[in-house]
Amino acid sequence: MTRRIAVVGAGMAAARFAQQTLAHAPVGEVQLTLFGHEPHAPYNRALLADVLTGRYRPESIALPTGGADIRHGCEVVALDPRARTLRTATGESVSYDTLVLATGANPVLPPIRNLHSTVGTGLKEGVHAFRTLADCVRLAEAAANATRAVVVGGGVLGVSAARALAALGLPVEIVHQAPHLMERHLDEEAGQTVRRALLAMGAAVYTENRARALHGAEGVTGLELAGGHVLDTDLVVLACGVRPRSALAKAAGLTVRRGVVVDDTLATSAPDVYAIGDCAEHRGTVHGLSGPAWEQADVLAGRLSGARPHAVHTGSRVLARLSAGAIEIAAFGDVTDADRDTDVLRLTDATRGSYKKLVMRDDRLVGAILVGDLATVGDLTHAYEREEPLPPDPLHLLTTQGAHQ
Repeated sequence: MTRRIAVVGAGMAAARFAQQTLAHAPVGEVQLTLFGHEPHAPYNRALLADVLTGRYRPESIALPTGGADIRHGCEVVALDPRARTLRTATGESVSYDTLVLATGANPVLPPIRNLHSTVGTGLKEGVHAFRTLADCVRLAEAAANATRAVVVGGGVLGVSAARALAALGLPVEIVHQAPHLMERHLDEEAGQTVRRALLAMGAAVYTENRARALHGAEGVTGLELAGGHVLDTDLVVLACGVRPRSALAKAAGLTVRRGVVVDDTLATSAPDVYAIGDCAEHRGTVHGLSGPAWEQADVLAGRLSGARPHAVHTGSRVLARLSAGAIEIAAFGDVTDADRDTDVLRLTDATRGSYKKLVMRDDRLVGAILVGDLATVGDLTHAYEREEPLPPDPLHLLTTQGAHQ
């Protein structure tokens, strides 16, 4: 008997799950349908900045789904786990045997005065989120006519957006509340290295600053900082993180905290309902990165396809990576050096704009940062993920000569 698997969402986690499930399930045993709110095929969200610069065409970042049935532009508005049905925005009721929630996350809108338009409910003209392919298309059109841009948020997405806008020739300024860029993943010295790289591209950075208000009636003309200084701009990009999209699950009675709560099998509190990716909260953690989302998708695909019926997800070793033209960054693990039980090795090359750092405990790697040169990232992540002993002279892991070719 064919099992009907419905996936709510058609993003990166959903595409990976579909591709892996249909690749391993016996032929004819699974009917898999993706319900996507966006009008596009699943795509690689990590490449949106490169679409913005024109390096990739929108259609070239599509992801494989293994032949799944994809319902584009088909928003799911209600779930009934007891009846095993879902309802779409058009009123259609669809039955399923197994449901997978891969609803992703929404961009966080910061508490900035005058953020929204005075007509309608959307953002003020000239203000853009940067989360979807549609956002990217609108931002590219706006950038072509803009004179100056401000990016609010200096995390991975903010740095990526600023780099892309600078590559388009726009003067760019980043406003970031934390003491240095990408503070969730980098130490201060690495953050300063990224700051200098952005400055060389024409992007200024204002750390320890908060955006307070937007100026302009219908269209934005400036962004006011908490201290009163106003940055002139006609284009503002919001890159302030994301929040799990879990309202659908909560309305259906599933357990939701920050995200949809799942166990090590990725099961939710309802029978035959699972959650993966940005919307899922596993062991108290919501990652919001593609690596953990794909790991979860692989585990669930292994279980539901029968290829690995006992597979479990025990957590992810998160790698934050940004490879954007002249700015290359990779960081993972514990990158602080406040622990007296750790040894730290740093290698800085101001001329080349590179910074490398290893954090070790005994002979094991517990964290690393690479900025400006990712030649050895493969060896480092391998040693970290497998908890392998490091060589007596770990300096070789920070040099190109030490990398496997």
